[in-house]
Amino acid sequence: METLVALLPMILIFVVFYFLLIRPQTKRQKEVQSMQNALERGDHVVTIGGLHGVVHQIEDTQVTLKCDQSLLKFNRSAIAEVTKKGNSSFAE
Repeated sequence: METLVALLPMILIFVVFYFLLIRPQTKRQKEVQSMQNALERGDHVVTIGGLHGVVHQIEDTQVTLKCDQSLLKFNRSAIAEVTKKGNSSFAE
């Protein structure tokens, strides 16, 4: 019984860390992964480096963004957020 009482603070600390740090982080990772998988042509996006562009082409693991008159190719994992959902009839 004494060992259980001695281990109780450590167990409580682990539970608190799980609910305050680990669980929200894994939830956020799942949200980002689903957002990156749901990318469509015409979506306005921001990369992790801060580049704003429009999705021009989507390949398996890469996305081509149109920024002004340039086409830039990024890994799909470099997309941080979708700022505006576009439509599938992308204006060239």
